[in-house]
Amino acid sequence: MSKDTVKEFDFNSRDFERVREMIYKRAGIALADSKQEMVYSRLARRLRAIGISSFVKYLDDLEAGRLGNEWESFTNALTTNLTSFFREAHHFPLLAEHVKKHRGEQLNIWCSASSTGEEPYSIAMTVCEAFNSLTPPVHIIATDIDTNVLATAANGVYPLERIDKLSAEQQRRFFLKGKGDKAGMARARPELRQLITYRQLNLLDDKWDIRGPFDVIFCRNVMIYFDKPTQRKILSRFVPMMKPDALLFAGHSENFLYVSDSLKLRGKTVYELDERPGAARIAPQRA
Repeated sequence: MSKDTVKEFDFNSRDFERVREMIYKRAGIALADSKQEMVYSRLARRLRAIGISSFVKYLDDLEAGRLGNEWESFTNALTTNLTSFFREAHHFPLLAEHVKKHRGEQLNIWCSASSTGEEPYSIAMTVCEAFNSLTPPVHIIATDIDTNVLATAANGVYPLERIDKLSAEQQRRFFLKGKGDKAGMARARPELRQLITYRQLNLLDDKWDIRGPFDVIFCRNVMIYFDKPTQRKILSRFVPMMKPDALLFAGHSENFLYVSDSLKLRGKTVYELDERPGAARIAPQRA
């Protein structure tokens, strides 16, 4: 932080290191040195909201359990939720091709970082188009650590500019445009919303309240926030939840081959299980 900038609250490098340790233990997020200003800005809002005048007291009270559900707000504040419809568009034709191979079967898909819902709704639109039906035999579980974004996702309401990159046909088929006081907004159609179940889930939790096996797992732009041991631990738990021909979709800057011997590349940042005799299978690690 600039020494010339007067801050509302004192926030020094010791406070920042403490926050880094706390969010790492809580959510596995490894904050870079460059994130000190971001951390101050986001947590300062929490201090104002609950009427605490110093970071030291806030962090002390948080660790001592004196702030009720504030751990949830602390985690939500430090979670980045950058998303859009059909982000990393090259993944969705592969998804459509994969689900078409399983016509007649019930398909299960897990979106492990749903954010505000654009990704799970993109998945839902893709499978609807693949089956040419608003009621395909697909169930999507969408999870996130951030309860605020899950509420937005479940509601499925977005400003029109958020859907303007969708084709006119996709907008007509999958969204209802608001009128009156809802003008300028659009909501995902009920059929689309019914394909998705939203749940809060921390990938670091000892137990996940979801059941596989899955035909597809989306874990995109999540691992970049974790260090290698945490990535390995999470991937070791993904592997036994994948069906033999399941696909695992990663973000554009993520490479799972360096942390898992159980996977092989299927396409650009798309993985499948490596069933070759010499391929290692990671045993699920337990905390």
